[in-house]
Amino acid sequence: MMAWGMVTACTVVVHSYGSLMVVRTFVGVAEAFVQGSVFYLSFWYPNNELATRGAVYFSTAALAGAFNGLIAYAVQEDLSNVNNWRPWRWIFLIEGVVPIGWALVVLAFLPSTPETVKFFFTEDEKDLLIKRSRRATNTGESNIKPKLILKLLVDPKFWMLVGIESATIFCITSLSNFLPDILHNFGWSSVKSQLMSVIVYACGFMSILFWARVSDKRGQRGLVILINLATATLGYILLITLTGDSGRFAGACIVAIGVYPNVVVNLTWAAGINVGYTFRASATALINSVAQAVAISSNQAYVDPPLYRKGHGAALGMVCFAGVCATALLFTLKDENRKKKLEQGSEKAQEMRRCTIDEIGNKHLDVFYSY
Repeated sequence: MMAWGMVTACTVVVHSYGSLMVVRTFVGVAEAFVQGSVFYLSFWYPNNELATRGAVYFSTAALAGAFNGLIAYAVQEDLSNVNNWRPWRWIFLIEGVVPIGWALVVLAFLPSTPETVKFFFTEDEKDLLIKRSRRATNTGESNIKPKLILKLLVDPKFWMLVGIESATIFCITSLSNFLPDILHNFGWSSVKSQLMSVIVYACGFMSILFWARVSDKRGQRGLVILINLATATLGYILLITLTGDSGRFAGACIVAIGVYPNVVVNLTWAAGINVGYTFRASATALINSVAQAVAISSNQAYVDPPLYRKGHGAALGMVCFAGVCATALLFTLKDENRKKKLEQGSEKAQEMRRCTIDEIGNKHLDVFYSY
């Protein structure tokens, strides 16, 4: 977080395309280290609480988008040409300095695992933290075993999760990157477009918190993802078919409501499916890596202003692809749970129970999936 803030703040001294690309590359490198929040939270919370806690973190992405609009509005109004800087330099400086300060707070107060807690907890509370961590299929193991990563890569369930996440990040990236321009093409001024984008992000913020809570309370991941994909489908259809400002603005809000929650719900699903330190850590990292790489293509899809129908069509196709992946994964997990129940008393089950979950992962016959 500190590195991200420092590199972002350094953008203010950029004066060429080459230097901008160098700075943005390092921004991406720093950002990669803060993408494992659900993995970190999975050390602390059982599966039936994880989506809600992850939502608190991920909802800040939508909240940040809202504040970005407000900050951009305020900067354009009050800081334009101050110190002979264009507004964008002030935006990068402000958004770089804030996380540097907050990183110091995180460094001081955030422990790495329940086993390493030192401050602010009694011994009984520490014991409770560890017991809750064990309920989340954590054994206290914290070493990556490279040979186990290959087992993850040949698991079809992993690639279904990758498909859902890739489609979701594609939609979120294109929405966040092109939302100001989409709104500006309504005939609104740049300032008004930034201000109105706050409403779209606010819709995403509330939707993340709501659907994550529903997912935890109901113990369902796949169904929640499918409902949100159906919502996003409606939003993209409105954006593609309508030409009026009000209808297309409603479509943008509906898209945000549909796509934003699926990031945290899908990563929570991934954490529940991939048990054991190596499997869970590798799944989280690789799912994010592939999804972010796929999302780069969203910038190439939105090439037909002012209506961006090709871009919205590509996003709609990705939503449909995610629906296929989620449906396939849901039925796969149901079938594997059924097979595991039939083998509970088998010799194979007894043999597996002599090994740890870290060694076997989700193939362990005592690990059942939420779907």
